[in-house]
Amino acid sequence: PLPTRVLLAMVVLTGASAFISGAGIPALRNVHSALQAGLSIEAHGRNGLPRTLTHQKREDPALRLRGGAVGGRSESSKGSRGASPAGKAAPPAGTKGGPSPQDQKAGASWASIVSNGAKPEGGEAGAAPPQAAAAPAAAPQAGSKRAKTPATVMKAHAEGAAVEEGEGAVEKEDEDNYYFNSYSHFGIHEEMLKDEVRTYGYRDAILKNAHLLKGKVVLDVGCGTGILSMFAAQAGAAHVYAVDNSDMAYTAKEIVRVNGFADKITVIKGDIETMELPVDKVDVIVSEWMGYCLLYEAMLDTVLIARDKWLAPGGIMMPDKASLFITAIEDAKYKNDKIHFWDDVYGFNMSFVKSSALSEPLVDTVDPHQICATTECIWEADLMTVTKEQLVVDSPFSLRASRNDYVHALVAHFDVGFTMMHKPTWISTSPRERPTHWRQTVIYLHDELCINKGEEIVGHVRISPSKKNKRHLDFKLKYSFDGEAVNGVAGVKHNASHFYQMR
Repeated sequence: PLPTRVLLAMVVLTGASAFISGAGIPALRNVHSALQAGLSIEAHGRNGLPRTLTHQKREDPALRLRGGAVGGRSESSKGSRGASPAGKAAPPAGTKGGPSPQDQKAGASWASIVSNGAKPEGGEAGAAPPQAAAAPAAAPQAGSKRAKTPATVMKAHAEGAAVEEGEGAVEKEDEDNYYFNSYSHFGIHEEMLKDEVRTYGYRDAILKNAHLLKGKVVLDVGCGTGILSMFAAQAGAAHVYAVDNSDMAYTAKEIVRVNGFADKITVIKGDIETMELPVDKVDVIVSEWMGYCLLYEAMLDTVLIARDKWLAPGGIMMPDKASLFITAIEDAKYKNDKIHFWDDVYGFNMSFVKSSALSEPLVDTVDPHQICATTECIWEADLMTVTKEQLVVDSPFSLRASRNDYVHALVAHFDVGFTMMHKPTWISTSPRERPTHWRQTVIYLHDELCINKGEEIVGHVRISPSKKNKRHLDFKLKYSFDGEAVNGVAGVKHNASHFYQMR
């Protein structure tokens, strides 16, 4: 017989070969793919204790802030708007562990429904479904790319259960995929939850009007961590359907369970535009849909789809009013740091970069003392009646100087209101109010206007979805100024027209 050491060596070599040629390398690819998608994966270190591997997302240079984090915008992860990733097929009807008949009727699948506490046939409550053995990968949509190295992506639940995307699944590498992935990481939601203006605003609107939600069916569009859904459950809602199209839905499901709301809140991972709810109508729709400059990210489109599909007559939208405002500020120091910096970079002339820097609105917190003109509303909407076609700002404006000063930029900010409540509540992002994670949107002028108290900047602004990416915004600004001086030249009437892109 062979010596024991030789046998052990053979076993080790056989195992290593199986790792390299078999499941080992794909497993490593799976971890890499999951990290690239922004997921947190629990692994075990050499000491056997669990540790978390997290892919750190790169900062979006178009949304640089003066000292704040960037990335996806909201705790309420806006996860119900775009198309669902392709290739997520449900197990065939009748497959053991597949969707229940009720789920099939609702058009749901294991990839789209996270049922709280439901025990599938042949499995434990909350357990992952078996993968459909012969489910073919869906064909890529026009403009999408097939992943170079398709991998099985496991979305880990806190208890170890998972929902699996099959081998060969198609990654839809477009703005929707990038967008939803950006909301799959907890860091974005942490920032939003810590925004007390936002979170307390929603909490007060819900809990201080609990009698209007008691016994009602509520839909939370883009539920994120499920915080708004849990407020609604606390208010006495009969049932809450929390929908999100990002992987944060799996986290929300666990949060709901550990807080004792599994019988009151059903978390669904799905696309509002194509999915069906287990109910025909809802009484209340709550959503934190607002983006930078109010309309960035285009989530309001999805909220309106949900309204038209499911809101019962006499139903409530939360919030139900929205307004966008514009004003003017003095901002010489920061404009010099951001724009004129390119004139002399360590002795080199890089001034050609200035035009690009000027064309990107800046998301930033504005000091209210910088405001030197009146504020004007340039867009407002009633969410009970507004249509998708009306989600475009196209408005004249006239800003009157409140003091002698210089104008370097225009600033946009918004308010939303819960006016259908017994006690109306408003959330404001004005520079004069407590700062929020939305901050304000600063649009730098190409010129410096020397303005006297009472003089006016008259113009027109159009803000619309980008033709290249519906979640981005294009700004067209025209204005005229006949005041003290422009760029140091007195007595000149000035007309200007500029284009900006918020990407």
